[in-house]
Amino acid sequence: MKPPPFAYECPTEVADAVSLLSTHGADARPLAGGQSLVPLLNFRLARPAILVDLNRIAALGQVTVEDGTLRIGAMARQAAVEADPGVARGWPLLTEAIGHIAHPQIRNRGTIGGSLAHNDPAAELPAVMLALDAEMTAQGPAGVRTIQAEEFFAGTMETALAPDELLTEIRVPALPQGTGWGFQEAARRQGDFALVAVAVLLRPSGSGASGIEARVVVTGTGDGPQRMRGAEAVLTERGTGGDAYEEAGDAAADASEPADDPHAPGWYRRKLVAALTRRACRQAATRMGR
Repeated sequence: MKPPPFAYECPTEVADAVSLLSTHGADARPLAGGQSLVPLLNFRLARPAILVDLNRIAALGQVTVEDGTLRIGAMARQAAVEADPGVARGWPLLTEAIGHIAHPQIRNRGTIGGSLAHNDPAAELPAVMLALDAEMTAQGPAGVRTIQAEEFFAGTMETALAPDELLTEIRVPALPQGTGWGFQEAARRQGDFALVAVAVLLRPSGSGASGIEARVVVTGTGDGPQRMRGAEAVLTERGTGGDAYEEAGDAAADASEPADDPHAPGWYRRKLVAALTRRACRQAATRMGR
């Protein structure tokens, strides 16, 4: 397959890229790692008049920790973030989830920001950023704005970014001491998109009978990542004892409404939600020391 004809620009500054997107509007598409966009072009499911290549904007590829906050440039390669020891120490959930993305060859080219801006409903990174309460920095003609993860992911392959805005950075706050994490995924084959993936964080808390705060996020069952607030409430109220994991899994499954598709029927995905939520909860509690 060959892509449709398009013009090509390769700016070296963020401002120039934003100017190109503003000038051409919906006819322009930014090109990051290309692991999602290039296949869409080749199948002619995307037909931009102009591609704005971001790969020469060095400022977008940085990964730093400042005042306890992880700052990831939108063009940082997934493999680079996965291998970063600072990320592994402070945000191990992110490191673990990246290891489930496709294959090393894909992660060597794929970018963190590209995956988030594409927002495939079965992608791992949107779910993890929602669990980690990340915020996205977007730059457009009107300036820079910050978008919380809960507001950023708008629907299937849709985000809160305007056509003339560029995702430039992701900021992830520090995790409290003693936080436990769990990530579980089921796919048809190693490297495939997830049928279902579940990210769980359990944090120490001074409130509630259990003394923990829970975050449970599921992806693969709808338009994108979804917080399972019923499951979170079970864990916050019940803690990590008794049959709390079973109830949390049931609550997550009850809140899921997956549709049938060629990869799996909805009832099967719902059962996966329950099973993977329980496993991720146990994993997080173990790492929390409970």
